[in-house]
Amino acid sequence: MSAILSADDLNDFISPGVACIKPVETLPLQKPEATQNPYEVTTEDKLLAQDHHAPAQISLTDCLACSGCVTSAEAVLVSLQSHSEVLNTLDSHPSLPVSHHTGRQEQDQDQENGPGGGKLFVASVSPQVRASIAATYGVSEVKAGWMINQLLGGPSGLASGGTYGSAFTWIVDTNAMREACLVLSADEVVKSLSSSPLDTAQTSPSAPKKPVLTSACPGWICYAEKTHPHVLPHLSGLKSPQALTGTLIKTFLSQRLNIHPDQIWHLAVMPCFDKKLEASREELTDVYWRRCSPQEATPPVRDVDCVITAREILMLADTRGISFPALPQEPISTPLFPDPILDAFLFPYRHHPRKRRRKNQEPAAGSSGGYLHHVLQTQLASSPGSKLHTMRGRNADVVEYSITRPQSHRKGARHIADNDHDQDKPEAEKQGEEAGEGEEEEEETIFRAARYYGFRNIQNLVRKLKPPRPRRLPGSRLPPPAPPPRNQTTQPTKIGHAAPAVPGSGGISDYAYIEVMACPGGCTNGGGQIKVDDLGIGQRQARHGMSQKEWLGVVDEAYFSMSDGSSPSPPNNDDDETMMMADDDRLEDCETDGDVVVNGINVSHVRELLMHWSRSTGIEVEKLCFTTYREVQSDVGKKGGEHGVGVEKLAGKIDGGW
Repeated sequence: MSAILSADDLNDFISPGVACIKPVETLPLQKPEATQNPYEVTTEDKLLAQDHHAPAQISLTDCLACSGCVTSAEAVLVSLQSHSEVLNTLDSHPSLPVSHHTGRQEQDQDQENGPGGGKLFVASVSPQVRASIAATYGVSEVKAGWMINQLLGGPSGLASGGTYGSAFTWIVDTNAMREACLVLSADEVVKSLSSSPLDTAQTSPSAPKKPVLTSACPGWICYAEKTHPHVLPHLSGLKSPQALTGTLIKTFLSQRLNIHPDQIWHLAVMPCFDKKLEASREELTDVYWRRCSPQEATPPVRDVDCVITAREILMLADTRGISFPALPQEPISTPLFPDPILDAFLFPYRHHPRKRRRKNQEPAAGSSGGYLHHVLQTQLASSPGSKLHTMRGRNADVVEYSITRPQSHRKGARHIADNDHDQDKPEAEKQGEEAGEGEEEEEETIFRAARYYGFRNIQNLVRKLKPPRPRRLPGSRLPPPAPPPRNQTTQPTKIGHAAPAVPGSGGISDYAYIEVMACPGGCTNGGGQIKVDDLGIGQRQARHGMSQKEWLGVVDEAYFSMSDGSSPSPPNNDDDETMMMADDDRLEDCETDGDVVVNGINVSHVRELLMHWSRSTGIEVEKLCFTTYREVQSDVGKKGGEHGVGVEKLAGKIDGGW
């Protein structure tokens, strides 16, 4: 994926499994020693001592020769995503200046005659990357974001060099579209719970099978599609914040500015390398949302053109000869987005200067976007008086949750069938007996969920989700149910039902939602993040003797301790402010007491924003926000496979590195 990627960095990438093989014929044959006597009687220890086999090694050519992990086609697409590709694209295309008064892009004759034509450059940055930069240079997460913005779009950044001085027109915080993802994920869980088992077995993205599994982690998705297709009906059909941001940028800007999606170049700065695989997915292209006639048939245009990581951001600055820590720690001035409502949503600080900047999730939500946390908060809000119970699993990366609510239960209540003679008693006498009996409250479990991080835990999860093998023998009996774990009790909740006394005592099918992430510890521990060994001399002295686990704690602290203060708003033109006044009033009218606010997110506002996006582009919300997944057939061990032709030449062309 990148020259800085090594085997030690692959904590967020699928490790070679059973399907990862190296053909025996590629290994050198060992010649028998001439002095060896075939009739000599020896011991096993001597044979082991003579067997000095070199450790097995798997090169890039071997990886490209099979699709057990990454297919050759994916490897080619991923090879195009690096900091070098960013610089090459900026140097090959002039930036398209945008006029928001006319709603159309304007470009002069020199830019039209450029070798590759002009492009509109847009970037999106994840909060995990900002936290990694903040921990590295000892600044706040807000200032780290400003430094990244200065590099990508400021006058002292990438615009200071190159052939055309091209830079990024807008730098979007992915936290904006993350709010839309959280609202849609909670709605998806509600639909899954209200659907019948027959309905949830369908492939509709709005009704996945219970338990619903998150799909924001591309490493987990790659693992599921290529090794465990039985979990695909459980996957959430919702796009990730990276993909949803790319779809918003390509759909809206292409139509509003009257340009082809290929003229918009979207860069995503993400914490893990697997996001490069996500950007290369065929389902995340304009083919799935753009309406064009057969005569306009063009190659698919990806919603996200390139993905780089936190470490590649630093390499981007070094390659350009820019000192990253010397960049100004202040916001940059960017033009208004060509839609007032979307501009207020993507860049809220310049519409409401006293409004606090969009914050990251709280520590209870984790560092991976807070999907599970928002679903739990939604369930708690819909059931007044309910309580949330948390239980740690076998390790810190497995956590189980249950939501309970009190249920009144009469002491000494008797079954109706055993008390038919009570019907003959006077009503006053029966009421007196009931009043004397009293009531006691018991907890009823109404919702269960879990969090599984890391591939070791994910392997246990998919094993539990695997359907049982059908029995071939007619009349065979089902095995008896497994006994409950030792020292584990159940408590009654209502007549005819029993709920586990602890969250971990139920089966995997009892969960309604499971947050799955490939990285142990969450997205702040992505493979593309800056590691403790990557720190410079100055930072290395400050972090002397710190382990990677301790360093991850520093990054998490930067992620969760985002400043609560308001961000200074960049200067805007007077004409632009006048154009926005009417829409500001409309936006403030939406923020009324009647809106539904869950987990600090105005759910009503987000839903209205999605409908506005759909109406503006003429594309259904389902097409904009949801995607599909497919089983990938491996060609390991098959001769004449689709990806086996010319693979060695392909590996040589990219110099043996991703």
